[in-house]
Amino acid sequence: MIATDTLFIQIPTMTPSSLLAALAAVAALLMPPLVHAGPGHDHGDAAPTPTGPALPRFTAVSETFELVGVLNGKQITLYLDRAADNAPVTDAQIELEIAGAKLKAQKSDRHEDAFEVVLAAEPKPGVLPITATVTAGQEIDLLAGELDLHEDAHADEAAHVHSWKEYAGWGAGALAALIALILIGRRIAAGRQRTTGAVA
Repeated sequence: MIATDTLFIQIPTMTPSSLLAALAAVAALLMPPLVHAGPGHDHGDAAPTPTGPALPRFTAVSETFELVGVLNGKQITLYLDRAADNAPVTDAQIELEIAGAKLKAQKSDRHEDAFEVVLAAEPKPGVLPITATVTAGQEIDLLAGELDLHEDAHADEAAHVHSWKEYAGWGAGALAALIALILIGRRIAAGRQRTTGAVA
């Protein structure tokens, strides 16, 4: 009788309410992408700010300078820094050579510590070699880089979109967990009935 009572105490009990609570917990763990919004995707009071694909850019580096260019349509915004400490260089003269055309950069009216170049036409998809001649005081340097305009060049910066296969996998996992919990609940209930009968 003592051994039977000890066995009865060790058998876990699972009421219908505790089974439902366990199912809800499993569903929340298995399907977080369906119920949790990512950054910028919440539906609160403030509307999310729409963001488009990243603008194409290039980098040209030498031992003295680092030049970063951002293309937006026909306009290239240039940022020139010292390579040693990333300090902005604002009093330089920059001349770009793109696809054989030479263009002199002007100080930007919209961006502090930046320069701008306006192209004759928007570049076509492809890889454009870029050469920059930088003159800052007594320093003259030549920098080279490439502007990659392929459509898939910035694909890794776009937001990830879940496919139907991912949702199907999450659903299958939740269903398997549900079936397992139901079977465990039935086994526990059957064991309790057999133990109760033995005690009686």
